[in-house]
Amino acid sequence: MVVVFLAEGFEEVEALAPVDIMRRAGLEVVMAGVTGMEVTGSHGIKVAADMAAKDVDVSKLDGMVLPGGLPGTLNLEQSQAVQSCLDRCVEEGKLVAAICAAPSILAHKGLLKGRKATAFPNFQKDLTEGGAALAEEYVCRDGQFLTARGMGAATQFGLALVAALVSQEKAEEIRSSIQWEG
Repeated sequence: MVVVFLAEGFEEVEALAPVDIMRRAGLEVVMAGVTGMEVTGSHGIKVAADMAAKDVDVSKLDGMVLPGGLPGTLNLEQSQAVQSCLDRCVEEGKLVAAICAAPSILAHKGLLKGRKATAFPNFQKDLTEGGAALAEEYVCRDGQFLTARGMGAATQFGLALVAALVSQEKAEEIRSSIQWEG
């Protein structure tokens, strides 16, 4: 199972495109509401969460996803449920993925030190200050960490999640079926 955390002010496409792509791949994906069961994105789109963030059972997870957006990223970082899940996923070697501003959460915890990573340009300084080597790619995987730059890379990010959690072949199959030329 993969959990995608939704906090008030999240970037809608960065959350929902990867959820859609992972579900097409047959992955069990749940959206966990950090700030309630109905969460409003940074562009006013309301999304119903599948469960409350506090109810996520980390032992059942294969990975976690942190979408960006503001103030969504700040709300994610302040959430004890998100922080606890992040700590356990890192400790247990599970996939940790973050896009746009959200990789800054990983950097602030020192998790990207010595690793290649990327983020939205305004947040790349957080990564370098946290000891990361900036990747030129829009989506970058280094070990258990998968990071991406922003909304325009959300489909590519979703396909990278499928490649990491299922297979590259499945990601290619989905890429073809959705007609993504990337």
